[in-house]
Amino acid sequence: AASKLQSAEKLMYICTDQLGLEQDFEQKQMPEGKLSIDGFLLCIDVSQGCNRKFDDQLKFVNNLYIQLSKSKKPIIIAATKCDECVDHYLREVQAFASNKKNLVVVETSARFNVNVETCFTALVQMMDKTRGKPKIIPYLDAYKTQRQLVVTATDKFEKLVQTVRDYHATWKTVSNKLKNHPDYEEYINLEGTKKAKNTFSKHIEQLKQEHIRKRKEEYINALPRALNTLLSNLDEIEHLSWSEALKLMEKRPDFQSCFVVLEKTPWDETDHIDKVNDRRIPFDLLTTLEAEKVYQNHVQHLISEKRRVEMKEKFKKTLEKIQFISPGQPWEEVLCFVVEDEAFKYITDADSKEVYGRHQREIEMLVEHSELFYDLDLNATPSSDKMSEIHAVLSEEPRYKALQKLAPDRESLLLKHIGFVYHPTKETCLSGQNCTDIKVEQLLANSLLQLDHGRSNLYHDSANIDKVNLFILGKDGLAQELANEIRTQSTDDEYALDGKIYELDLRPVDAKSPYLLTQLWTSTFKPHGCFCVFNSIESLSFIGECIAKIRAEASQIRRDKYMANLPFTLILANQRDSVSKNLPILRHQGQQLANKLQCPFVDVPAGTYPRKFNETQIKQ
Repeated sequence: AASKLQSAEKLMYICTDQLGLEQDFEQKQMPEGKLSIDGFLLCIDVSQGCNRKFDDQLKFVNNLYIQLSKSKKPIIIAATKCDECVDHYLREVQAFASNKKNLVVVETSARFNVNVETCFTALVQMMDKTRGKPKIIPYLDAYKTQRQLVVTATDKFEKLVQTVRDYHATWKTVSNKLKNHPDYEEYINLEGTKKAKNTFSKHIEQLKQEHIRKRKEEYINALPRALNTLLSNLDEIEHLSWSEALKLMEKRPDFQSCFVVLEKTPWDETDHIDKVNDRRIPFDLLTTLEAEKVYQNHVQHLISEKRRVEMKEKFKKTLEKIQFISPGQPWEEVLCFVVEDEAFKYITDADSKEVYGRHQREIEMLVEHSELFYDLDLNATPSSDKMSEIHAVLSEEPRYKALQKLAPDRESLLLKHIGFVYHPTKETCLSGQNCTDIKVEQLLANSLLQLDHGRSNLYHDSANIDKVNLFILGKDGLAQELANEIRTQSTDDEYALDGKIYELDLRPVDAKSPYLLTQLWTSTFKPHGCFCVFNSIESLSFIGECIAKIRAEASQIRRDKYMANLPFTLILANQRDSVSKNLPILRHQGQQLANKLQCPFVDVPAGTYPRKFNETQIKQ
């Protein structure tokens, strides 16, 4: 409680831990002469102290305060260790201060650096009356502000530490580089050197573990190649356990080039992790479950590969049995004949194409040597010298040698090929009955026969028709308008044409109708024909799509023997707006669609404006 102190040339210290270790801390000496005391900071511990009664402490503080107050100097009470505060202790301290004049209590925590500076600032304000009344911040508010500062500083410091990418770096080296950085200094001031060093050490450990993880991943990824080198024979290892396979590998001559046996283990605690130029796998790594799994996958791969090779050969034999495969024939044409083959189903698409390519190379010998044949005379009768040249070139071919015991057949094939090169006919085609010319002829003949037969039946039946069922297809009400026009030109749904009276049954349907196909063909209505009316590019396109649907439905469901030959007629309706502008385009595109669908096209006759339809159109 003395207001005058004297302790010349003695060191100042913060805590007793510095005693005996003076060289490790900043050294400051007490001023020479007497030191005047201007104020007092009275500290009261409000935590649950060990072997100490709070009442005894408060009694001591009361006696001390009596002595201090005699000096007439400002006094501040610092309630310390508020981070471990006992509430009723703090209330007693506040009650003690409230009974004294101008005695202020500041709640502090040295551990979290809360309100420590506030104590001294408040004391200075009490010494200097001109500074005004000190502002005391409640502990919880000050704590939140301080923690936010710490969180921000910690985040910045961690980002600063993360710039270190070498896990060999030391704290001493890094701290010397960072000591002038504001983020480093701020964190040290708030949290201290010990925490900063711990944060750095955690980062270095993470860097090391990440390095070890990457090296391990590299070793595991390299293990399949090592196993392929040392254990490539399936017959040797198919029934071996991993431990037995390890013993077998150690006996291989190439073992040292793939693996390294370290004197110290485990491998990730040796300097081998830093030998980036040594790609050999540490042998003790092979005792892990990951390595054993790689071995099991290796064995399964060899089994699968063996099976794959077998199936490729089996598929090759399947291709050899298919007689119609000719040189240069596309794979897509052969695919449908092998799709159910067991070997084809097993191998991949790439494998099947590779086998087919190999098969093609075997049967394309004469095609490969086409330069031998294209300079022959057009009569396709090569001279003996030319034949000798051809035989000399082909004699180097394994495929040519394979036919050595069938020399006459080989010669016949050769002459047949020469004849085909200059006189390609259906009879000399190497594909036989699969010749494209023959196939096209057959297809056209069958199609024309079916078309003629269908039409003849239709026309034959039409001679006996008294009632005509017409399906009228249009968009946006056009179908109904055409039906109305036909009825206008009819008498009681009867229409006279070429001297004969027909009873009409009209069924107009909008092309947008979801029931289009169901309305087309019913038990009570079987159409003899379909009028398709349009008046715009959009409606023409829509009509085309509907006809395609109807024909597709007819081909899939055989409802009647001539349903597939249902005749269609395209009718162009007159437009009331911009006739001269759109009509030529509609006429051209309508005729194009009619040609494509092979059906009649009824144009708009001249002078029909403003009516959409006229008698000439309907008669047509």
